Amino acid sequence: MTDAADSRTTNTGKGARKRNELLDAAERVLLASGYAELSMRAVATEAGVRLGHLQYYFPARSDLVAAVLDRTLGRSLDRLGPLLATSPHPAGPDPASLVRGLLADQDDPALVRLFTELWALAAVDTAVSDIVRAFYRGYGDQVVAHLRCRHPALPEAECRARAEVFVMLIEGAALFRSGVAAHRAPQTDDLLVSTAVALLTDGHTAGAGQV
Repeated sequence: MTDAADSRTTNTGKGARKRNELLDAAERVLLASGYAELSMRAVATEAGVRLGHLQYYFPARSDLVAAVLDRTLGRSLDRLGPLLATSPHPAGPDPASLVRGLLADQDDPALVRLFTELWALAAVDTAVSDIVRAFYRGYGDQVVAHLRCRHPALPEAECRARAEVFVMLIEGAALFRSGVAAHRAPQTDDLLVSTAVALLTDGHTAGAGQV
């Protein structure tokens, strides 16, 4: 969003509420029809406002898409924070419970569909790709902080590698556990959890047998 648009829409509570209502409408269009149908006119119609009213808050579709993306990914990082919170206690949070808590987001079909659309969009839109990459860097940074708290002596390179593979496992699982690429199964979930837990614990390589 442009600086001018940002200043005029966030200075008042009413403006912030209207902005969120428009973003809600954009999410509904995205979920129902996909990115290809996410036009400014379609969002205005869904929100029940004139096109000019939508453009007052989001002058171009790129501004609207960036705002939807920022809000969606911001919410996800907010949810990750408490789950990956570091702790002064050596044991920290229970790793299996932590992993299952992260996977719980994948029980929301709408959220998985929204992320699937965003991933597809990131593959063809450089601006969206930059935002998505920044999100996953932030996600990885939180896992790194969690690992440093648990294992202060872990070399930095291994800490970062474990964090990146952990994020790959959890996020990639969404395509399979949601029914997009496959359907979840209890045995598969158990192996997924134990493999992810191995990355957070003392095993030098990730494998279910080390947990």
